[in-house]
Amino acid sequence: MPLSSTDWIVIVGYLLINLLIGIYYRRRASGNTEEFFLSGRNVSWWLAGTSMVATTFAADTPLLVSGLVATQGIAGNWVWWSFCLSGMLTVFFFARYWRRAEVLTDVELTELRYGGKPAAFLRGFKAVYLGLIMNCLILGWVTNAMVSVIRVLLEPMIPAGRVIELSLGGHSLLHYTLGDPSHTALLICVFVLIPFTGIYTAVGGLWGVLVTDLFQFILKMTMVIVLAWVAVVKIGGMQALKLQLQVVGHAMQQTGTQTSNPLSFFPDFHMGWTSDALWTLPVITFIMYLGVQWWSAWYPGAEPGGGGYVAQRMFSAKNEKHSLGATLWFNIAHYALRPWPWIITGLVALAVYSPNGGIHPSAAFAHNPQQGYVMVLRDYLPPALRGVMIAAFLAAYMSTLGTQLNWGTSYLVSDFYRRFLVRSKTEKHYVRIGRIITIVLVLASGYIAGQLSSIIEGWQIVLQLGIGTGAVYILRWYWSRINAWSEIAAMIVAAVVTLLLKHKVTFIGNDAVVFAKSALITAGCTTIAWVIATFLTPPEPDEKLVAFYRRVHPTVYGWRRIAKLAPELSEVRDVGGNAFDWLMGCVLVYCSLFGIGKLIFQDWIAGFVLLGVAAVAGYLIFWDLSRRGWQAYSGTAAPAQHKNSGV
Repeated sequence: MPLSSTDWIVIVGYLLINLLIGIYYRRRASGNTEEFFLSGRNVSWWLAGTSMVATTFAADTPLLVSGLVATQGIAGNWVWWSFCLSGMLTVFFFARYWRRAEVLTDVELTELRYGGKPAAFLRGFKAVYLGLIMNCLILGWVTNAMVSVIRVLLEPMIPAGRVIELSLGGHSLLHYTLGDPSHTALLICVFVLIPFTGIYTAVGGLWGVLVTDLFQFILKMTMVIVLAWVAVVKIGGMQALKLQLQVVGHAMQQTGTQTSNPLSFFPDFHMGWTSDALWTLPVITFIMYLGVQWWSAWYPGAEPGGGGYVAQRMFSAKNEKHSLGATLWFNIAHYALRPWPWIITGLVALAVYSPNGGIHPSAAFAHNPQQGYVMVLRDYLPPALRGVMIAAFLAAYMSTLGTQLNWGTSYLVSDFYRRFLVRSKTEKHYVRIGRIITIVLVLASGYIAGQLSSIIEGWQIVLQLGIGTGAVYILRWYWSRINAWSEIAAMIVAAVVTLLLKHKVTFIGNDAVVFAKSALITAGCTTIAWVIATFLTPPEPDEKLVAFYRRVHPTVYGWRRIAKLAPELSEVRDVGGNAFDWLMGCVLVYCSLFGIGKLIFQDWIAGFVLLGVAAVAGYLIFWDLSRRGWQAYSGTAAPAQHKNSGV
């Protein structure tokens, strides 16, 4: 698919816009670390929330969803739809607390909540673990996805024959032969896209990231909607798509392959708990998602209790009301509004490229269903839109890169370098170090990308390592007995059990069933371990708990003894109201999600009824927050002052 001069002009123009935005915010970002990492805590809810949505729309996301649809049907998306439950917890239970804490990073909270050497160790360890190791793993897998996109789109343009080698200290870091599409695509990412993103991220700080996220989100959402619409039109409309999927299903049955309905929003409960039928989400996996995963698993962008770059956006909000509004908008857009263009394109790929009954059967699709999304793009998008679509994928990739680089750098500067190595330098010094560390992360993520074999591999590693730790992150706000050893035990046991199950235990079933069994065992072992560790170790000192209680002012349940030591603060009892808003928030998102889906598939009555229920749920949230007083979240009270010392 050769690109025209117009396509190249569009792509270069897109890159220049991002660079100019970073340069525009250079002076503001250079003032101090709060400006560089948190935009001076002066961001409106709509910008902070849209940035969250843009960040979680990476180059790997459409490919992952397309692969889920091809193997488990629409219901396969419950692997991430289930995280809406924890997302809504963050909105109504934690967003105000995070903003009220006035920290620079979520890792800094460890030394506000806990005391002594265990807290210091936990802060330093998490800074390196999340900021360097986990961050580079995430950057590696989204780079792996972008490599897949570039390889398919630009295959005819790749030159052949030349060997490129990069060495350091006599050790070969890269050795690629141009002509291998995957190698060439990786070189483009490592030596062009990642460094370019690192430049505007290092120059513009979080302000540059937020504004480029807004621009990138508009571009990529517009193009994925256009692609889905064009693809459906090209195969004859929605009814033709549904009929063709029936043809594919019938062909599968003729070959003896058991199938379910790929258009179902829920698993087929008649297929059994551990069914490995095509297009079927096993019931045991579905129950694990809704019953365990959402509260127990740490996952970037969906941390129980908030955290990561979602927490960073909450810190940057103008006040508590904007923090709550940003996370609410993020969850609505992320789970209800954004998925359908990807799903529809994934269904088109299944109808067209399935080796059994597809319009144009493809062995490549059978080998790697995730490639179906890019194949639809390649074969159905008009030539006039190719450059714009490539720019949209660049936007998806670079928005995630920009956030991950700024977020990871914030840990390494604030929670490691400043906390443990150099404590008395100027703000400009730490901003300068932040820019240097950004470059280091650029190089490290490029190396990791070359080591991962697939998108799924990186995604599964991150998700499995975090299973079982989530309950601690939730309860530390609501139970004063949680201590630093609770978190340390949870992280260690989760990692050990995950590795043991992966290398020492063999489960029966397909990948989804094996994942569910492993997750249930890991969550159970981790929960038991951290509870035991909590009661076998001493509680945090009263002075530390009182200081935290005064700063965050959490609900009194679980803090009664500490609340008596701070009698000047009125006791907060808002769990009932927050739980009501959480329930209505989940109804709002899921009814919107399924209502939009029903309308897309032309089931008009069910679609409008579901959207009506969603509207009622949204009204009840507004009514309850108004009844309890929005001024309670406006940040009118004097905030705690942020200190960049060791806490």
